[in-house]
Amino acid sequence: MNKGDEATNGPIFPQNTELNKVTQLLWTWRCAVLSGVLALIFLTATVVTIVHIARPTDAPPTPVFPEIPDSSLEGVINTTSVRFVKRNEWGAQPPSETLTKLKLPVPYVIISHTATEFCETQSECTMHVRFAQTFHIESRKWSDIAYNFLVGGDGLAYIGRSWDYVGAHSFNYNIKSIGISFIGTFNTVKPPKIQIHAAQKIIEIGVKTGKIAPNYKLLGHRQISKTLSPGDALYSEIQTWPHWSPYP
Repeated sequence: MNKGDEATNGPIFPQNTELNKVTQLLWTWRCAVLSGVLALIFLTATVVTIVHIARPTDAPPTPVFPEIPDSSLEGVINTTSVRFVKRNEWGAQPPSETLTKLKLPVPYVIISHTATEFCETQSECTMHVRFAQTFHIESRKWSDIAYNFLVGGDGLAYIGRSWDYVGAHSFNYNIKSIGISFIGTFNTVKPPKIQIHAAQKIIEIGVKTGKIAPNYKLLGHRQISKTLSPGDALYSEIQTWPHWSPYP
């Protein structure tokens, strides 16, 4: 390097020192900005999380189901009891095999629906009960109609296997329960009051006569089997009854 170069251009090393200072300053500024952005993101996420946790969780609204209107028999039904339609009255055929006796009193009552058409008159309900027995014996190969009792839109209680015999309505629970089935399909509509009344009276009579344990548990069919029975609407109804249990 010539002597004139240093005089003309100035010292080289001081320039490099100034450049390093500028670079360090820029790097420090970028780090500060990045740190600020990260802190802002963290603060925002924290606030959102706190708000989400603190926000009250609204329970889903309880569905409201329409109710099937009571038939013209309303007022004729005895509100203090229920009339039982005996097997010979609805034309039952005898069981295909000897039925097993229940050990009474039973600790469970199981509510189901037949998943058929609704019935309003005794003649219509009798037809449905007969059909159910035929289907259960011939197609299902069961000994008799599956249920201990059925209730119709006519407000009557139809005797199936009665108080004394093991049903075929609820797997693993048949030997310790009375099965009551509502004639009809109750996914979107509730049964009429006279049909509900009939089922409740069966249970009440069962407790009074020592057929059902006083501390029995009331369950919907779906709680113990993979089924929609007794339908969403009827299931919502029985959840308001005494002795309904969320757990078997």
